Parts: sequence; C-alpha cells; structure tokens
Amino acid sequence: MNSTILLSHPMTNRLLLSFLSIYLVSILSAQDEPKYEVACVGFYNVENLFDTLDTENKRDKEYTPEGSNAWNTEKYEHKLGQIASVIHDMGTKIHPRGLAVLGIAEVENITALTDLANHPTLSDRYYQPILIEGPDRRGIDVGLLYDSTRFTPSNIQSVPLVMEDTSFHTRDQLVVSGLLEGMPVHMVVAHWPSRSGGQKRSEIKRMAAGSLGREIVDGLLSTDAEAQIIYMGDLNDDPRDKSVMRSFRAIGDKAFATKGKFFNPMFDLYNRGVGSLAWRDTWNLFDQMLLSPSMVDEDESAGWSYHTTRVYNKTFLTQAEGNFKGYPFRTYAGGSYAGGYSDHFPVYVVLKRPVQR
Repeated sequence: MNSTILLSHPMTNRLLLSFLSIYLVSILSAQDEPKYEVACVGFYNVENLFDTLDTENKRDKEYTPEGSNAWNTEKYEHKLGQIASVIHDMGTKIHPRGLAVLGIAEVENITALTDLANHPTLSDRYYQPILIEGPDRRGIDVGLLYDSTRFTPSNIQSVPLVMEDTSFHTRDQLVVSGLLEGMPVHMVVAHWPSRSGGQKRSEIKRMAAGSLGREIVDGLLSTDAEAQIIYMGDLNDDPRDKSVMRSFRAIGDKAFATKGKFFNPMFDLYNRGVGSLAWRDTWNLFDQMLLSPSMVDEDESAGWSYHTTRVYNKTFLTQAEGNFKGYPFRTYAGGSYAGGYSDHFPVYVVLKRPVQR
C-alpha cells in the first residue's frame, strides 16, 4: 500500500508527532482514487492489573505481598511491562502510532492505569488515562487510554448498573465523548457481569447490563441520530447470545444495522471459530466492539466508517506448552505464577475516512 504523512499538529515541540498524527492509506493503487485516513480503536481485558497495596473495603488481599499470590513490586512491574508491550505493538501495521484509543477492563484503580500509561515502553505514545472507580467488590474497573495527540475528550461519565438485588455490585459503564482526529466520537467501555454460578443462572445480569448499554447509546442517539458510537468491552457473552442480540440489539449484518441497531463486526469472526479467550477447550469471543449505524453507513462523508476488525492473537500471547497450550498466556495459571499477559486476547477495529482536502 502507498502511504502519505501530512502535517496536522501545530505544537513545535511535537513536530515529529504531527507528521505521524494522520496516516494515510491508499485503499486502491490508482493515482486518481481517494486516499483514506485510518485510526485504530481497541479493547483489552488485562486480567487483574492490581497494585500491591491492600485497599480498604476492597477484596484485593490476594494481590498484596502477604496475599495468596504473593503479589509484589517485581511482579507488578513485570505485568505492566507485559501489557505495555502488547499495547505498543497493536495496530502498528495499520498506523505507525498504533492505537488512538484503548478501552481497558480489570484495572484496580487510576494509579495502576496511570502506571501503565507512563510505562517507558509507551513513552512515545502520549497516552492519558481515564478511570472512575465503581462499586465492584473486588475493586476492578474499566478505564480508557487515549493518545492525546489524536483524541481529545470533552465529556466523561460513569453509569452504574442497578439491579433489583441491591447486594449485587458490578462494574460501572464508562462513557467518554470527544474528538477523534477532529471528528466527534463517543466511546463506551463495559465489563458485563461474569458467568459465575453458570451461564444460564447468571444470564439475567448480563441481560440487564446489555439493557443499560442500550439506554446509554439510545440517549446519545436521541441527541444526534447520526452519532458515531463505539461500544466496547468484555461482555462475558458471545455475539449470538441474547444479551448482545436482544438486550443491546447488535447484529452481524451491516445491511441491517439501521434504525438504532448496532453492527457487531465480531459476529463473522465468531462464526469462523475465532475467539478471544478459551475455557475447557472451547473458544469464546466475549471481547467485542459494537458500532452505531452511522459508522457502517456507505456515505463516508458522515465521518469515520468501519473498515475491518481483528483479534490480536500473536503467538507470543499464547501458552507455549502444557495442558493449556494455545490458550492465552496468563499471569497465573493453575494457581501458579506464570508471568504471562492475560487470559484474554485484545481486539481492535480499524476505522477509515476520506482525506479532508
């Protein structure tokens, strides 16, 4: 593919970054065909990114030096380095600066997310963290990292999931609105309730989480019917499950992604047996990116539009041997410290728009 770099950032001290801030890809090689700007937006469940402190009113004892995992500074810093190396590489074959925005799940607090953003491996990315702590009993939350040279947040909101069973507490859904390379985009990051207790028994909780997500995006669409929205997260359900298709109303056929129905680009991957996590020799695709109708509209003048989606499942992220060979390479496996990355593979979408001349 041919590519062009344009100057787009005015700050002198970021002159190099400004040349990289918009990466142009020629979809077709003919000189008279349009060229496209591209941007990558991803999601990653990093599996228990805890600091080493015992926080009051949180069940994080196991992730302390005295806890069952003997979680210490050395292990914490190794975990940060592992995750940072993944983030640094994701999307770089599409855009030299990789991900413009990354939603994250299973982070303990803003301190841990800030430590990740400031890791030396990511020093050239200017990532900034967003995290609002919620009521989850274990203390894990969702957050967002954004490259401040490409995304500018304008509004941040954390929306709780309130259940009839008031003793149940789960992660809030994070809503971040802003400008992605100058175009308005809304990002929603979610981590739906787990399948603890069994898929069917716990399904009602994910149905409720899907309905809350639907309320959030409907609110955005009521203000602007053409709003560009990316709903991302670990949904703890597959693309075909009721929570995704009925509660949230996300479908796998772009042609029918109209009248508020979201397009789920993970549907085709799931049908082909591609997963983001494995359980009992079965692959699931819980990590999903759902797009509002305007982002799959053939009229690309409206803003960013969907190009492709990927599960980032490089070989180094997989277990190399043993009973779990081929599974995601975890930090802990079988109760023992393994020093891996996460029990999930990250995912991302590639967006495109015609060059603004």
